[in-house]
Amino acid sequence: MPGGRLTQQERRQIALGVADGLAYAEIARSLDRPTSTITREVMRNGGPAAYRADLAHRATEQRAHRRKRTTPRDPGTSTQATGRDTEAVREYEEVFATVFMQSGLPKMTARVLAALYTTDAGSLGASELAGRLQVSPATVSKAIAFLDDQGLIRRERDERRRERYIVDDDVLYQSTMASARATAHLGDVARQGVGVLGPGTPAAARLENIARFVDFISESIARAADQARAVLHTKPETSSENAN
Repeated sequence: MPGGRLTQQERRQIALGVADGLAYAEIARSLDRPTSTITREVMRNGGPAAYRADLAHRATEQRAHRRKRTTPRDPGTSTQATGRDTEAVREYEEVFATVFMQSGLPKMTARVLAALYTTDAGSLGASELAGRLQVSPATVSKAIAFLDDQGLIRRERDERRRERYIVDDDVLYQSTMASARATAHLGDVARQGVGVLGPGTPAAARLENIARFVDFISESIARAADQARAVLHTKPETSSENAN
């Protein structure tokens, strides 16, 4: 399976496949590339509705040029203090952000959230995020406001009164519960429509079915989140423990 960066010709094939409504997996097979490569390529360059091969190729070259200017050339600097490969971490963050984008988050918001989740401390300040993502503080601020509104992060101030943005063990649980409540609200609104449209009518029957379906889903999500909450506070077993 070929590696390395996508060529301009490959991007044109991706654009044709997207325009034809092909699945990312099918496009990937035709190029002998991983599906994740195609997904990431499309989502980071405007999504299926706005993907353009030439624009995507130019954007990739610009990103590579910025990295060359900001990344030291000493070979030893490609590995972090923790032993991680810096480039591999950056690539993984992009994959993680792509998953968030597919779930509905805007591109920059997804990148900010992925950066927070892949930081050991689970928290970063605005200036740290701006430097890490090579964007303006204003751009970070907009993404943070969205994430805060959705309950996907929480804010704290450090000892120097600087605001930090945090994803901890409970943030995911609280976000899941908020999603369950939002889903339940959809059911409430659908059920209100039954009375408005008149019981026994086709439209009312449709809304009642929606309400019952949504009730089941929201209750199941909330119940599963409560049952699994302890997992978020459990440390994974180490390889040595698994060996014993």
